[in-house]
Amino acid sequence: MKKIYIGMLGCGTVGTGVAKLLIRQKALIESRLGASLILKHVADIDIARDRGIFFDEGVLITDASKVVNDPQIDIVVEMIGGQGIAKELILKAIKNGKQIITANKALLAMHGSELFKASEANHTDLAYEASVGGCMPIIKSLRESLIANQIQAMTGILNGTCNFILSKITVEHCTFHEALAIAQAKGFAETDPTLDVEGYDTAHKLALLNAIAYGMKVNYNDIYIEGITRITPLDIEFARQFGYKIKLLAISKNRGGTVEARVHPAMIPFDNLLSEINGSLNAITVVGDAVGDIILYGHGAGMMPTASAVVSDIVDLARNLLNGAVGRVPALSFQTDAIKNIPVLPIDELRTHYYFRFAAIDHPGVLSKIAGVLGDHNISIKSVHQKGRKSDGAVPVVMMTHIAQEASVKKALAEISALEIVTGKPVLIRIEDKNGEDGN
Repeated sequence: MKKIYIGMLGCGTVGTGVAKLLIRQKALIESRLGASLILKHVADIDIARDRGIFFDEGVLITDASKVVNDPQIDIVVEMIGGQGIAKELILKAIKNGKQIITANKALLAMHGSELFKASEANHTDLAYEASVGGCMPIIKSLRESLIANQIQAMTGILNGTCNFILSKITVEHCTFHEALAIAQAKGFAETDPTLDVEGYDTAHKLALLNAIAYGMKVNYNDIYIEGITRITPLDIEFARQFGYKIKLLAISKNRGGTVEARVHPAMIPFDNLLSEINGSLNAITVVGDAVGDIILYGHGAGMMPTASAVVSDIVDLARNLLNGAVGRVPALSFQTDAIKNIPVLPIDELRTHYYFRFAAIDHPGVLSKIAGVLGDHNISIKSVHQKGRKSDGAVPVVMMTHIAQEASVKKALAEISALEIVTGKPVLIRIEDKNGEDGN
């Protein structure tokens, strides 16, 4: 049986999971692949830690250069993370003719164009299924299963940390900071959760999906990004009363000459399947012109779910090697000369429904003043809700709007914030529903 040699860079949580699958599922993988996958070297700065798995003598090493320079190694799996040494080692491995696998979405979102170009120039493959959605096969689905479809839209819950936090606030009515502390205690959130809770991690993933879906360059910097730190139990309760749940969404829509690409908290109706995705699960809906709506969901992080996606890439590249078919599937689905500079729609041009919450002084005429400012900016109010008087004299006033333009909304809220009758910064949450463009 032919042997294909694997080298791995980094052996943290996911890397350990990859090693476990390659070793424990060796016979199963061989029966499906028709070749033997040999984990020759695993480079990590800590080779003494007990990972709950037995490595043969000489497999665990501290010198990463041995992995990328070993002429016997066919496939290099990067599990280091970050955008520094990981990038350097990947480029070196590509130069040495290695096939590359990574789950490093931040690296690909920021430097993907350079890495994919280097891979193509050196006639190697760069696979990255585990970089988006953990065990959900969204990249394979877009690149292969949906190849005959014009992708019209994608909407996803792509960060398990944020989904866990919002689920906790919804069910237990705790604050954002209380929910974050629980997420950190359970290992769902990092000590510094900024990449997750501010939406950057989700945007990294959306940048890759946009490129694959629409044949555009990886364009992270133009994605509008807003996190979940200002979401409160009060807003979640209002959303529930109106028939919505609040989720951090990655939203992408094909507008023909432009693409909508935005990450922010949004209200979605109870009958939207994404509203039922709770805890640390991920999910994404894709709309294709031939297939209509499809949905994928599963664990977006964690040792074994993510490792499963990495091993699927290893087997794909191994099959390519066995058949001399390097480059069979383009890294971004489209042929290089078909990838275009498609602009991202500026957020100010967005038109959708909005939820506003103001802390207003409980005096006569307050509602008419706020409504007057909104009217001056062509923002039509669909409904108004006001809670009872508070001891400090300020009450929450909630307004739901008909379709409005983002630029006008921003101007109106800035003007309302300056009114003496309003205390604190107004809360804005966009609403995503089936009537988002019906003009109502």
